[in-house]
Amino acid sequence: MADTAADVPAASTEVAAPAPAQAEVPAASVPLTEAENATGTADMDHAAGAQTPAGQNAGPNTEANSDQQHGAGHAVAGADMVAALGQTDLSPWGMYQAADWVVKSVMILLLVASVVTWAVWLGKQLQLMVARRRCRQLLACVVNADTFAEAELDCHTGRGGGMALLAATRHELSQSARGPASDEGIKERVQARLDRVQAGLGSGMSKGTGLLATIGSVAPFVGLFGTVWGIMNAFIGIARSQTTNLAVVAPGIAEALLATAIGLVAAIPAVVIYNHFARAIGGYRALLADMSVALLVLVSRDLDRQSVNQAANTEVLLRKTG
Repeated sequence: MADTAADVPAASTEVAAPAPAQAEVPAASVPLTEAENATGTADMDHAAGAQTPAGQNAGPNTEANSDQQHGAGHAVAGADMVAALGQTDLSPWGMYQAADWVVKSVMILLLVASVVTWAVWLGKQLQLMVARRRCRQLLACVVNADTFAEAELDCHTGRGGGMALLAATRHELSQSARGPASDEGIKERVQARLDRVQAGLGSGMSKGTGLLATIGSVAPFVGLFGTVWGIMNAFIGIARSQTTNLAVVAPGIAEALLATAIGLVAAIPAVVIYNHFARAIGGYRALLADMSVALLVLVSRDLDRQSVNQAANTEVLLRKTG
């Protein structure tokens, strides 16, 4: 029994012996879990603390990169625009070739008008120079003549307005000499003929100047029509390309403005030349008027002398018969 009793405690001891080992597992596991939690929390706080400044510094860096990219985009776009403009021929001939057919027609019409303007200027200037020189020469000869017959013999300057007046006076005197006519009637008829010839000469010299007035008043509006048409085409090109790039807009607007420029080139000289000829033709008409007066003076002088001579002859005859 003693042995049995002795064995029981031993067995109980042996059985109870593993109990501490089972108790050690929870005891050891609890501190490890707290330590791990503390260590993990510290690591997470450290990581969060390290990430927060990095996140704050990332904002300015991102904005700077965006500005750099935006500036680079503008630089590339500007370079493309300059390259496109460099490839576009913006000379007058290049703009004419690239223009619409309506704008081309307007430009050609205005250039023709400009050529006509300068042709009229050259021809009319030469005509006026010759006519005024001949009229001055004939006027000086008529003024120095004593009678109309002397003027006919001495004054020969070829064709011209003065010679037409001289011929009209001679024709009327010859017509009046065919029958009885009073001195006053002859003077009036000669004056009427000279006025008509003078008006015809002035009108003939004014031929062509009306075309200058038309070009000067119409050419700017024709050029404006070409400009409006060209700008319409430029806007249509913008709508089709869906861009407001200067390389797309500039050529069309330049072509349109070229039409206006050509219109002004045609109109401004036409107006200036028209005003010049208006003054020059006015001076020529004044010379014709002086020529008419000089011829009337000769006619009146001849008629007065004839009247005096007739009166003297009549008096002599009366004395002889008396």
